[in-house]
Amino acid sequence: MLVDEAKIYVASGKGGDGIVSFRREKYIPRGGPSGGNGGRGGDVILKADGNMNTLYYFRKQVHFKAKAGGKGGSSNKTGANADPLIVHVPIGTVVRDAETGGLIADLVRDEQEIVVVQGGRGGKGNTYFKSSSNQAPRMAEKGEPSVERWITLELKMIADVGLVGVPNAGKSTLLSVVSNAKPKIADYPFTTLEPNLGAVVYDNLDLVFADIPGLIEGAHQGVGLGHSFLRHVQRTRLIIHVLDGSADDPIADYNQITTELALYDERLSERPEIVVVNKMDMPEVREYWALIKEQLEARGVENPIAISALSRENITPLIQRVFATIANMPHTETEESVDMPVYELEESDMAFDVEVENGIYYVTGERIERAAAMTYWDYEEAVLRFQKTLEALGVSEALEKSGVKPGDTVFIGDFELEWSE
Repeated sequence: MLVDEAKIYVASGKGGDGIVSFRREKYIPRGGPSGGNGGRGGDVILKADGNMNTLYYFRKQVHFKAKAGGKGGSSNKTGANADPLIVHVPIGTVVRDAETGGLIADLVRDEQEIVVVQGGRGGKGNTYFKSSSNQAPRMAEKGEPSVERWITLELKMIADVGLVGVPNAGKSTLLSVVSNAKPKIADYPFTTLEPNLGAVVYDNLDLVFADIPGLIEGAHQGVGLGHSFLRHVQRTRLIIHVLDGSADDPIADYNQITTELALYDERLSERPEIVVVNKMDMPEVREYWALIKEQLEARGVENPIAISALSRENITPLIQRVFATIANMPHTETEESVDMPVYELEESDMAFDVEVENGIYYVTGERIERAAAMTYWDYEEAVLRFQKTLEALGVSEALEKSGVKPGDTVFIGDFELEWSE
């Protein structure tokens, strides 16, 4: 079963905590600070895997969380860095942010990787804060919190040639004849409810053909399973448009499918195309072939081909034309592959909001909330350092403009503080 959509939760590992420690050795009564830094938390990485064909695995497992970094130790020992958590996905997977729909990555090559959430930085031990004016700092940092997000995965099959057409046009039969695929075939609409792939070999060369399930009017708006099917056409380099020669109006079917493709993605209207009229084994189709060919050519179709997938008429000339057309095309990606670094520090990370409700002040913002989570509130020096962070980011000034006074309650993220000068 082809599963081509999934939504998963990913969380990086928290950074390990730094510690406060001092040398305690014989004959060294006043040893200096020796608290080590915490290790880095694990990243979550998506990796394209040529051995996977569907997203079915993500129906069984939805949550993926990397391990936390190790805690710092005495004698300046740094905590261990956590290994990244590698999540394998099929080649052709498009990764998006579930909340915004923004594109994160398009994994089109085997073993291509993208970091979707970065592990938290390890907290600094008190050795890091030693200075000429503070020889024995009693402060350290907690590890940076993990990053959590929901992401969506969309699988777009990667094939050289896509077979499109209305339901029951004979695409599955044609694929079974030209390739090693064995799709389900029957004489009723919507036999194919998921795309099928088949390898076609000719003259020591091979191409991958994809049988895209039958498209109906409104497919570009998601009617039927339009979006699920149409996304697979985007990867193909060449389109074979299969017409049912026995239909009431094959030309109307051609116009319908061409319109649906263009409305879904205007670039598809520029994709090289071969139009074939199927079911020439039926006398009435053969009788009207000349008229159908004339009408197609009047619409700009070059050299439509009459075939019968059932009796294999003109199958070899069709294959030859497909390989010749592909050979003469520039070998470029049909879609741009996107490698996006995730979680670069941007100015927006520095932004914050201050709200007042019933005399209580609420401060929210990615950078300031993370700083609060990394503070050891038991150490006075750590608290003073956090206050300097509030001043540097402009939070103190914003709270004062909002009317905060000593003794008022201020929430920064999940942390409840009492405001003081």
